[in-house]
Amino acid sequence: MTAFTNYTENQIANHIFGSASFPKPTLLYIALFSAVADGEAGTVTEISGNGYARAACAPGSNWTQPVGGNGTVANGVVISFPAATADWGNITAWGIYDAATAGNLLVYANLTNARNITAGATPSFGVGALTVQVDN
Repeated sequence: MTAFTNYTENQIANHIFGSASFPKPTLLYIALFSAVADGEAGTVTEISGNGYARAACAPGSNWTQPVGGNGTVANGVVISFPAATADWGNITAWGIYDAATAGNLLVYANLTNARNITAGATPSFGVGALTVQVDN
């Protein structure tokens, strides 16, 4: 199950009910996590080093919308990460940021099955593997 972070929830609420604007990110950046302490607060342990970088995926046609008409979107393209130059370890969750580094965590989810990424592996998510539901 995916969840929006407190940051995203506050931005949406302020956009709809307040006077703030919540601009759409130019690119979305998919990140891999080895731990999620408090995803709502954005407290996660992102993979770092050994060739790791977030994978960019533009909003729009790269995401199917809606899936089943229930406020769910899914990636419409394969999302690939760079090859691991050394072991990245156990990946337990993923998230979407609004920047290639740092930035704001918008949404996160645990993987159904954790994956151990070893040197030489090129992790990816197939079409439809990442789903985000607005109402869950």
